[in-house]
Amino acid sequence: VGGLGMAPGANVGDELGVFEATHGTAPKYAGQDKVNPASVILSGVLMFQYMGWNEVGALVESGIERAILKKQVTYDLARQMEGNVKPLKTSEFGQAIVDNF
Repeated sequence: VGGLGMAPGANVGDELGVFEATHGTAPKYAGQDKVNPASVILSGVLMFQYMGWNEVGALVESGIERAILKKQVTYDLARQMEGNVKPLKTSEFGQAIVDNF
């Protein structure tokens, strides 16, 4: 999976769904622009799928996949990859996702 920064979460009932990152908060990283936002973004993908917005969900998911394949990742994933991978800031990773739509 890549770690807690990657796993999305969904709580779906008969009529409603709630979507959230599976990890807890990390106040010590607040304002540092360094954590992996993929968990909450992928939770958004699950929400789009739940709402029937499959094309939007697929677009976002493909942006994440392409960014990872290009090694455009935050520090938690960079340290797991082979080679000299320069970690991106949170904001840079978000932009890489959009650029890879």
